[in-house]
Amino acid sequence: MCALDSSRVPAREYGANAWFAAHFGVSLPRGLRERAEAMSWASFVATYGHGPGPLRLGHWQCTDPEPSARRLGPQASNFRAVIAVGDRISTSTAAASGPVAALTAMLHERGITLETVKFHQMRSGDSVATFICGTNGIRTEWAMGLGDDPTQSALRALIACANRLEGEQKAA
Repeated sequence: MCALDSSRVPAREYGANAWFAAHFGVSLPRGLRERAEAMSWASFVATYGHGPGPLRLGHWQCTDPEPSARRLGPQASNFRAVIAVGDRISTSTAAASGPVAALTAMLHERGITLETVKFHQMRSGDSVATFICGTNGIRTEWAMGLGDDPTQSALRALIACANRLEGEQKAA
């Protein structure tokens, strides 16, 4: 598990932006920073982080063999994922330029609209934090993913964003 997991927050509560700046050396992204001003790090993670929701990502894999030295330029890769929406669990595949684009395509196949408007990713030691500002065409939400590697962190942020958009949509 990521070293910055919310369960490892020190006993002393820090403001979310101050905690993040102390661990990553930079402030939270503009637009999210203002929302987090009065929140503790634990509250921030509970609000914006990867948590419970109707959408869950299981196994994730790039199914391509090693890239060929004869292929030049950007190439689409093939990805496979196990995705749960509520009680429905199924496997999806997509060819895309990277993991975020592939997962976005897989979500669209399920009728979940999510466009990434802003993407920020930072590393601190062995941990990676990804912040995604996404929209479903009606509303815009921020979300965060923490992980041990950039892909894991980004996919968690994308799922968290989709869940925040879905949850807020049902509440409206």
